[in-house]
Amino acid sequence: MRRVLVVDDEEDIRELLALTLARMGLDADCAGTVQEARERLAAHRYQLCMTDMRLPDGDGLTLVRYIAENCRDLPVAVITAFGSLENAVTALKAGAFDYIAKPVSLDQLRALVKSALRLPEAAPAAPAGDELIGQSAALQQVRDLIGRLARSQAPVHIHGESGTGKERAARLIHAKSARAAQPFLAVNCGAIPENLMESEFFGYRKGAFTGADSDREGHFQAAAGGTLFLDEVGDLPLHMQVKLLRVIQEKRVRRVGASAEEAVDVRIISATHRNLRDLTDAGKFRQDLYYRLNVIELRMPALRDCREDIPLLAGRILERLATGNGMRPPRLAADAVQALCNYPFPGNVRELENVLERAIALTAGTDIEAGDLGLEAPAASPAAGAGSVPALQGATLQDYLDRVERQAIHDALAQTRYNRTAAAKLLGVTFRSLRYRMERLGMNEDAR
Repeated sequence: MRRVLVVDDEEDIRELLALTLARMGLDADCAGTVQEARERLAAHRYQLCMTDMRLPDGDGLTLVRYIAENCRDLPVAVITAFGSLENAVTALKAGAFDYIAKPVSLDQLRALVKSALRLPEAAPAAPAGDELIGQSAALQQVRDLIGRLARSQAPVHIHGESGTGKERAARLIHAKSARAAQPFLAVNCGAIPENLMESEFFGYRKGAFTGADSDREGHFQAAAGGTLFLDEVGDLPLHMQVKLLRVIQEKRVRRVGASAEEAVDVRIISATHRNLRDLTDAGKFRQDLYYRLNVIELRMPALRDCREDIPLLAGRILERLATGNGMRPPRLAADAVQALCNYPFPGNVRELENVLERAIALTAGTDIEAGDLGLEAPAASPAAGAGSVPALQGATLQDYLDRVERQAIHDALAQTRYNRTAAAKLLGVTFRSLRYRMERLGMNEDAR
């Protein structure tokens, strides 16, 4: 029989949870303190742990961290009467599988237990064609984090430039999770007309408005039991952000025209190429929603930061494109490989695919030469030194501005011998602002 560890300092709560689990066909052991829970973990193998936040000899986070370090395959859920956004974020970042505030309904408890017990002991292999290709250190870190995120229910926010594979990363998290057999639904938030957003996300009842001639489910209902991927979430209008926050917190939706809410069990993964923190500071994105979506952040590296992966990635793309066209994959000549590795790729992997697809169509022989790629030579940059500005090179405005800002910070640090306090004064910003900007731009601690 599958065994669950229940940790709570109130005996009646322990008995109630144990009784509910027994009705689900599960055996339950109970503990009232962190120390007692550790002793039981050492003596038995469990498939799930549910812990209260406040315990006599510590808190639930201490137990969450202990399990994350010593029982890596054991999902742990935090159930507490002292629920808050800050506690939820802290628990999920510490490694909790899920976080629920008391009072817990039976539907919520059953959904949590079913999701946890579907977790595989080891992450399944990625579906063919969905894996992230490359051996660079940056990509290895992304793959490792995806494997860990797949074993959690925590909301994930994927940040990266356009074309870096944010949706592919979201699909991998879903495919390696306990929700893999359930739907994965990708929604581009910027492509939905504002007046249709509520009905598209939450569905509607027959007669709710003109043209609603039948009931229709929304994106949350369509993704029930699975994962809802909200791409370009920064494009959501403020009134929709309020409704989305409520759904995430309450795990219930109300269809347009309906009088009652219905429970939904959906994991949220969001993504954007914009900086949500900047949008929050500008008042264009709700701070509470930002913290709810950005529980764990996954940064997708730009292709120019993984140049050593370009030859392998290009070869795989050529194989896929040639197979789709019923032809033998062409070979990249040495000068073509060098040209690809030297090109900045402002459009990242998506641009690389377009370049290679065009090269296949234009090449006259069996080998793709550098001239067949049609790459524009990188613009000659000004001599290095203070005040030099990177060339636009076809990048988006945000990418260009980031490069200019990075160069300005580097020059200020160089002029002040890497005294960040003096550099901040030279740039006309506060020290705290400079630290934030360096962190956002991915600059090293000393930026040398």
